[in-house]
Amino acid sequence: MAASVACSFFFDAELLAEPGMPALDACALCAKPLARDSDIFMYKGDTPFCSEECRDEQMQLDAISARQAARRQAARRQQRFSSGTEARRWHQECRKVSVES
Repeated sequence: MAASVACSFFFDAELLAEPGMPALDACALCAKPLARDSDIFMYKGDTPFCSEECRDEQMQLDAISARQAARRQAARRQQRFSSGTEARRWHQECRKVSVES
């Protein structure tokens, strides 16, 4: 009995359309409608998925995106370094350290 009260309370808050609260009405990956009596698999706190498979696929996509972003950031850093400005600054800092030693 307590579980059904808690469940209905959760969905009542959803019906109020509180700002910043995502609706739990469809899977975030495949857009399959989520039934109130079915399992909902959550990811990143507030993103609903219809199955473990959809949630796992989204997690894999996020991991790939994060790796690609890290590669782009490293490439930009390398490009700035090789452009000379940061290379000269780094070289000057190294000379300061060696002179102080």
